Amino acid sequence: MEFAGDIALDDITREIALKYQAHWAAQIKPKDHKVKPVSPNTANRHISNMRSLYGDYFKHMGEEERPNPFRNMHFKAKTLTEVPPFSADWVRTRTLAPGATRKWRPELQLITLMLIETGCRPSEIINLRIEDFHIDAAVPYISIRARTDREVKTDTSERDIPLVGIALEAARRAAPRAFPHYYDKGELFSANMMKNFRNRKLLETPEHKIYSFRHAFEKRMQEANIDYGLRCLLMGHKTTRPVYGDGGSLEYRRDELLKIAHPFSPKVMELFDREHPDWAGDEGAFIADAGRQGARAAG
Repeated sequence: MEFAGDIALDDITREIALKYQAHWAAQIKPKDHKVKPVSPNTANRHISNMRSLYGDYFKHMGEEERPNPFRNMHFKAKTLTEVPPFSADWVRTRTLAPGATRKWRPELQLITLMLIETGCRPSEIINLRIEDFHIDAAVPYISIRARTDREVKTDTSERDIPLVGIALEAARRAAPRAFPHYYDKGELFSANMMKNFRNRKLLETPEHKIYSFRHAFEKRMQEANIDYGLRCLLMGHKTTRPVYGDGGSLEYRRDELLKIAHPFSPKVMELFDREHPDWAGDEGAFIADAGRQGARAAG
């Protein structure tokens, strides 16, 4: 309607469809270099929606053979560029530098720290609820679960992830309230996070994204020779091998993740607690656990 006006489906001709295709082509490669281009996948999705709407309607009306004006329209998508992982050195010296995320919303600071050591998709962290945090368990962990109002990406996305290193300290502070400001607001979260990362020069290269934490987590597990099945389970990936058992106890998963946990300075959370005292955790518990986990990771 925005493009061609409020016209009947019967009035959509091939000529109009071709103009609609040209409309999207101009957005994929805008003449004004200051205008952000639309991805071919986005344009294809819009054209496909129109093709399906037109075809399904006339099929319902008994005109299955009616030519679809949106037929054979497809933009060749660019080859998907793999989002590169953050290097371990970058995370340790830049992201985990005390004060690196100062003056951000407390939610963004804690989400960043949880992404580092859980390998979760950003959407999985921002949509955690209070009941998904199991901080007082013998092995603290978070649960990624489908809900009546929200599905997970795949069946294998449902999983329990032990909390180690900096992610445990961040989760302790987030657990009493979770992240309601960003719940089910992935676009808002992504925009805010990318803006902050760019402003603080926390992206290792222009190709790095927030998703780079997830890829870095997977790479660290691979390089540490963590069992393939466990890697798939923790990432929420479908394994190509036969599945035996449940992936191991939480204790086993935690001990494996401690092999790759980044060391970090206690000042990271001390500065957070000072800046956001209403989110602060138990400092004594933090100091003691940080020492234990740091020793185990180093060992």
